[in-house]
Amino acid sequence: MILHIGRVILVLIEVLIIFNLLIVVHEIGHFLAARWRGLYIEKFGIWFGKPLWKKKISGVQYSLGSLPFGGFVALPQLAPMDIIEGKADIDREALPPVSAFDKIIVAVAGPFFSFLLAIVFAAIVWVVGYPVSESDMTTTIGYIMPESPATKVGLQPGDKILEVDGKPVTRFLGMNNSVSWAVVRSEGETIPIKFERDGQVRTVDVEPYKAESRGWFRRKSIRQLLILPAETASIDKVEPKSPAADAGLQKGDIIRAINGQKIYSTEALIQQTKNHPNESMTLQVERDGATLDVQVKPVPMKLEGEKEPKPRIGIGWDTKLTNSHPSPIELIHNSVTSTLNTLGAVISPKSDLGLQHLSGPVGIGRIYFLFFESERGWQLVLWLSVVLNVNLAILNMLPIPVLDGGHILFGLIESIRRKPLNMKVLEYVQGVCTLLIVGVLIYITFFDVQDIPFVKHALDKYAPRSQKAKDQDVP
Repeated sequence: MILHIGRVILVLIEVLIIFNLLIVVHEIGHFLAARWRGLYIEKFGIWFGKPLWKKKISGVQYSLGSLPFGGFVALPQLAPMDIIEGKADIDREALPPVSAFDKIIVAVAGPFFSFLLAIVFAAIVWVVGYPVSESDMTTTIGYIMPESPATKVGLQPGDKILEVDGKPVTRFLGMNNSVSWAVVRSEGETIPIKFERDGQVRTVDVEPYKAESRGWFRRKSIRQLLILPAETASIDKVEPKSPAADAGLQKGDIIRAINGQKIYSTEALIQQTKNHPNESMTLQVERDGATLDVQVKPVPMKLEGEKEPKPRIGIGWDTKLTNSHPSPIELIHNSVTSTLNTLGAVISPKSDLGLQHLSGPVGIGRIYFLFFESERGWQLVLWLSVVLNVNLAILNMLPIPVLDGGHILFGLIESIRRKPLNMKVLEYVQGVCTLLIVGVLIYITFFDVQDIPFVKHALDKYAPRSQKAKDQDVP
């Protein structure tokens, strides 16, 4: 128990380090650009809250706050940020004027440094790689859930999907050229699916499935076809004294068929066992290039943490992972397109995606936590850091007051007007926009918190029992 708590604390520290690195590097960009262009720098702080340490060096007050979340640079000659950074200690009107060009340079520097950090992480990923599962990189259907819209139009396991909604697909999961994203992003009443079966190419129109509402406090459901990607049903572990052990199944065996029916996913065996708990089944097994038939019958088995036993045959699956080494250009390009695709989906009035489907600090921190806890998770952390730095750079360039893009917009307006904007007006606009952005973050965090296991478990008690595919992450 003590070791587990220690491990959790260590992972939390790792999450805080990587999370703060992303934000502090962004702020360093602003700081260095302000130094270069001769702006007055009032404060440079790492973390927020009551300072644990502060010291004035060469006219700049450096501080370390008590709340370990990011950092800031106080630049009074830019648009006022008092609501975030605190009241300025100096009269802004007494400071020398700054050109619009210098303001734009300082504003751009933050996103630019985030982009540079993304390139650094991308270069590291290129060298060390990151794990990608077999199911992520295929477009072949592995399993179709009962009564799914895919079944109704005749799609079958083993079909290779070529296009979704007129868009070519090269992978099942993810944001770029994937089956799952093309389904979610579609907007028509039906989705055309082009697929290949036995060398013939066909197209069917599928009416997507949307789960019924689970209450106003839960995320709205998104479009699904209720299909899973293909994966090799390779055995990684056989439990002692289990039906699988008694039948002679071994680690490394590959299950190719059940009762003469070819399978393309481990889910097929899981569902067969669940739906026919008292029936024997014949498994066609591939071992060392040879094929053999094995008879096995499920028995009730209880795993650690379960309240009641479930029908099982006593095997664990081997997740086939390959080490992908995308070039920095490819990884940066994919990160940019995924960010822009997400923004487009959120903005589109016909899209099922909204702000509630985005991840804020809590959601991102949870993903980092899960990555750090998993085997080879540090490689996934590096990959995710590329995506987040690109995301941070692009979102900050949006022309919204408070964000860097807002400062750039003000600088452009100032250059056209050939005189500074009214500071009182800017202060009001910055304050209003800050409150709106904080409100959006609170809204997103409200839904992020629901993904935390104990919260999710509590809410699921009140989910409608008739909901199909409840909480299934399938396209």
